[in-house]
Amino acid sequence: MLHGMPLPPWLQSGDMLHLTRPAASAAIRRNGIHGHRRSLRATEVVRVGGLPVTSIARTWVDMAGQLGIEDLVVAADWMVSEHRRDFGDPRVAKVPLAELHAYTSSLRGTRYLRRLEEALELTRVGVDSPPETRLRLMMMREHLPEFSVNCRIDPARTHRPVWTDLGSSEYRVCVEYDGLHHLTPEQQALDNERDALTALAGWRQIKVNRLQLRRGSAVVVDPIRRALRDNGWRG
Repeated sequence: MLHGMPLPPWLQSGDMLHLTRPAASAAIRRNGIHGHRRSLRATEVVRVGGLPVTSIARTWVDMAGQLGIEDLVVAADWMVSEHRRDFGDPRVAKVPLAELHAYTSSLRGTRYLRRLEEALELTRVGVDSPPETRLRLMMMREHLPEFSVNCRIDPARTHRPVWTDLGSSEYRVCVEYDGLHHLTPEQQALDNERDALTALAGWRQIKVNRLQLRRGSAVVVDPIRRALRDNGWRG
């Protein structure tokens, strides 16, 4: 929570403080505190608001015992996300993916290492939000061809490129997750322009919202599967 890492709701409301002391120290016992003893590298400790806290990468590793694979991937996607587009500000990774791989590989013997490695295998660079990660993983579980994250579409030389949340260049199908910010008039105007350019490029676009995502794969994946098959997929 101190780092702003996306967490499942049951952890966001927690009031337990996890306090780590050096490995040789006595275990701390106090109400509202979960004590840990661990030897940490200098690079595994940073300061947030003046407080010494475990680094983002170390915190992700420590969470492996509490989070399932999907929640670990959501957090990892958030850490490694970076992109540069012709709109908005560039996004810089909090922890570059190669660095996260190298750090995790250096932790041989760490508990839950296999779970972390499995999450890293599913982590992709360029995701904008946790719902996009969950949507992407849902599509993968349903054995659809993997879509590129933050996929660029070039309608024509006379029109600007557009970026879609998830796209398959091979089958010219893209998927957009429309969160609450898409309800503003300004964003709807931008979305309408994006939709027109996407159609001009000959791509099929599927939109998914929060309520559909909550209803599960039957609602979300079937329209994507049909669009893929219409465009030549034989899976």
